[in-house]
Amino acid sequence: MLTKIKNKYIGDKAFYRRYIFLATPMIIQQAITNFVSFLDNLMVGQLGQESISAVATVNQLNFVFMLAIFGAASAGSIYGAQYFGKGDHKGHMYTFRFKLYATLLATFIGIIIFKIWGSNLIALFLTESEGASPELALSLGLEYLGIILVGLIPFAVNQAYATNIKETGQTVVPMIAGLVAVATNAILDYCLIFGFGPFPQLGVAGAAIATVIARYIEAAIVIIWAHTHNASNKYLVGAYRGFGIPKNIFVPIVIKGAPLMLNEVLWAAGVSAVTQSYSIRGMNVLTALSISNTVGNLFNIVFIQLGACISIIVGQYLGAGELKAAKDADNKMTAFSVFCCTIMAIIMFAFGGLFPQIYNVSSDIRALATRFITVAAIWMPFCSFSHCSYFTLRSGGKTLVTFLFDSVFTWVIMAPLAFVLAHFSPLGIVAIYFFVQGTELIKNVIGYFMVKSDVWLVQMV
Repeated sequence: MLTKIKNKYIGDKAFYRRYIFLATPMIIQQAITNFVSFLDNLMVGQLGQESISAVATVNQLNFVFMLAIFGAASAGSIYGAQYFGKGDHKGHMYTFRFKLYATLLATFIGIIIFKIWGSNLIALFLTESEGASPELALSLGLEYLGIILVGLIPFAVNQAYATNIKETGQTVVPMIAGLVAVATNAILDYCLIFGFGPFPQLGVAGAAIATVIARYIEAAIVIIWAHTHNASNKYLVGAYRGFGIPKNIFVPIVIKGAPLMLNEVLWAAGVSAVTQSYSIRGMNVLTALSISNTVGNLFNIVFIQLGACISIIVGQYLGAGELKAAKDADNKMTAFSVFCCTIMAIIMFAFGGLFPQIYNVSSDIRALATRFITVAAIWMPFCSFSHCSYFTLRSGGKTLVTFLFDSVFTWVIMAPLAFVLAHFSPLGIVAIYFFVQGTELIKNVIGYFMVKSDVWLVQMV
């Protein structure tokens, strides 16, 4: 029995060497990115509660946009990984074109929405709290949003390039670009927020300017490297010699990708709706959540990036027609991801409460943020399993299933539960947060049976 379980869920050294080699650069990149986000959040936090709430609210809205871009790129990635696994570089090139068009279209739509309804969207999250001014937070939020919009286009183009590069197994270059960008962001954050040397003291606006500059630098590094290393990026051969995408490639990507693109947007919007429900309990809650989420992001990078690797490795096996190998790799990668996440969750549970103590906020907000971090740590391993299930299903093109599994679940169960408990129950906000996060158990059960059914074991190219 033990031998059977070991053979099913534990791989050999060669397996983990390949998996870790692919995942490590992605984890390092995301770790440093999240750490800089933490420093950014911490520095903005020195400006006062209104500044934290303003930046947190705009970043929550920007999160929806970023997931829309991710969804647009991921729609092409479903086929991109399989085309590369099959050795069809021309097909891989067409998926790149699709990503470029889709991400830019999503960007222009996002800019229009933010320009027209930005003020109303920010105001949804700002409610009265003792000692805090929603009016000042709204003003700071609009200032921050106006600058952030300038960096949306390079972010979108970078996603089109970086996802294609990762599909070829080259994860080091996007990592290096990310490291340079976050280092730039961190240095400019300090200089522009507080005014260091010749730099002016710009506060919240300085944080936004630093982010925009970093995004342009990251995109430039990735794009220049890709076009100067054609042997490693064969999908770029002929990519700009025309604009078309063959119907037999475009239509399947749209059919498979539309639910995925819609899923990312609706899921992110659903998460924002949940946060908005929490925020009616006061700006103190929003500030504490911002701190908790920033700290949580430092610990959840392992399972997020290990899960993302599933779609690459399993997608390559499926594209090559090696269905048995795909299933075997998926079992082992899922087990490894949950194991690693459990270790990270234990560390977060034990030491996560130290982080809120370094913020310039009231003791009540620090205590609330600490309790949020504890709850997030409890549910983190369950989130890891759901994440792996999602990428497993997506690798086989089951985007309609992932749409139901992800965004429909969020809007049908999580968002209504958060709304009802926040508006009508006598429960405290920490208890509400615990029960809403606990809905992850339902996703675990659904994900387990969906993956076990093998509906995702499909060669699409």
